[in-house]
Amino acid sequence: MKAMIFAAGRGERMRPLTDACPKPLLKVRGRPMITWHVLNLVRAGILDIVINHSHLGHMIEDELGDGSKYGARIVYSHEPTPLETAGGIANALHLLGDEPFLAVSGDIYAPYFDFSQAIDVLKDKDMVGVPYPPDKRDIAWLWLTPNPWHNPEGDFVLDMYTLRNEGPQKWNFAGIGVYRPEMFDGIQAGDFVKFGPLMRKFIEQGRVGGELYHGQWVNVGTAGQLEELNAPLGAARTGS
Repeated sequence: MKAMIFAAGRGERMRPLTDACPKPLLKVRGRPMITWHVLNLVRAGILDIVINHSHLGHMIEDELGDGSKYGARIVYSHEPTPLETAGGIANALHLLGDEPFLAVSGDIYAPYFDFSQAIDVLKDKDMVGVPYPPDKRDIAWLWLTPNPWHNPEGDFVLDMYTLRNEGPQKWNFAGIGVYRPEMFDGIQAGDFVKFGPLMRKFIEQGRVGGELYHGQWVNVGTAGQLEELNAPLGAARTGS
């Protein structure tokens, strides 16, 4: 399995910190946020990593290089202008290949997430070994978290292990998922395409699975959150 780390965002809410440093290179506990992901992917046996970047992307390449110092193989997908999540994936499909791939946001801090659980999460056959028709099998699998303060209404409903768009209890999308490349058919390299409407279309078709993650997870969106994570006593709120 290959992985993609999203690192093309401008990080407007983190300015002025992000004026001179791409957001994924901001440090938590002495280590850039993106490096936490690289190390945890390698620990899970996922060595081939694609990183998209735009704003100050050369600094990310200078920091991580080809990944060999971490035991990884890293290649980069440069976006002159950020293409949003779905557009960024489509732009990098030639690097990701034909098999399901893992994708994770570069600005989340989830140091204990076990990426090995993603390797076989999308099934091609049912429990007795009968292949699913291509248009019936899950096209994506998302991890959700309890709703953080900045997203109290949540994003998606979890009905057993199937996602729904509407229902009484929505959960927050963690920015971690596994996707089949065909999900992005029809999107051309260089297109600006948001992730939400595309995902909701496949959820409506009943083709997106998911599960809850209850470990430490922080979407680092403000300088205050970064300070909290780096505080000496380090009592970051789970799901902040």
